Amino acid sequence: MTGFWIGLAIVLIGIVLAGVAIVVVRYLRDIRAARQRVKSLGSQVIETACGPIEYARVGEGYPVLVVHGAMGGFDQGLWLAQSFDMTQYQVISVSRFGYLRSPVPAGANLDLQADAFAALLDALQIPQVAVFAVSAGSTSAIRFAARHPGRVSALILLGPDAPGKVQTALPPRFIFDKLLRGDFIYWSLLTFFGRWVQNTIGLVPKGYVLTPENAALVRRIQLGDLPVSQRMDGMIFESYTLDAEYRASVTAASPYPLSQIETPVLVINALDDPISIPENVRALAEQMPRARLFVVPEGGHFFFGHVEEVKAEITQFLRSHLAER
Repeated sequence: MTGFWIGLAIVLIGIVLAGVAIVVVRYLRDIRAARQRVKSLGSQVIETACGPIEYARVGEGYPVLVVHGAMGGFDQGLWLAQSFDMTQYQVISVSRFGYLRSPVPAGANLDLQADAFAALLDALQIPQVAVFAVSAGSTSAIRFAARHPGRVSALILLGPDAPGKVQTALPPRFIFDKLLRGDFIYWSLLTFFGRWVQNTIGLVPKGYVLTPENAALVRRIQLGDLPVSQRMDGMIFESYTLDAEYRASVTAASPYPLSQIETPVLVINALDDPISIPENVRALAEQMPRARLFVVPEGGHFFFGHVEEVKAEITQFLRSHLAER
């Protein structure tokens, strides 16, 4: 009997070790692919008056500055520009402070992030752009339009972050700073608890049933967060350092009231978006005198089932406001 139990223990240990080996091999494969994907997109780092800034520039035509959302970078911006059919424009996709190869400068704040967009355009010798900002990127894009109105010909805010009475609570900072800074932990959450992550952070509206195509899209978006270790400084900066400025940005306490932004603005939102809370987004749009709010009835933060409508609205907005340029 003793030999039996020893043998069983050896078999069980072997199974556990084999499982660990499989997980490690899978992780190394995925993280290697993620790093190679980012590297293959051909971004550059340019020195500006606001420090080094990473960007990618593709296409020809009128320049559109693409400002990514949370967990993003220039790579997310390129994907968004392609997804929403900006192939007829010159896309300049930037990595915001703390994302990928754009460091967080000393003393960085919302104004400096907005100034960094202007500094990038200066370095590229581009006088004016349309701006396409998504989710968390909307806050700095709005400030850019406010501080540098002559540089922005039109502003698109897709599923924008908007403060208000109803607000998503931030988790304790150590969750990001300690637990999620490592690629392996984040990869493990996505790999083994992907649906829980989707629901927890609001990638899918509560009760919304994904089609197989949309489920694959969400999975692709989640894996696009990797390598998260190169994005976490940005998440922490925008979530905690900028939190007070973000909340004040729609109030009379803001140094740049939204009512003074004269740039044409298109604001796009879904009524069931758990991230861009509809009542907050509406209040945001109503404060900007030249803003138009386009709302779809469902589809969440990624506009499931309504992407073609959103594309058409963006196309028409850009055509009408850039035709005279």
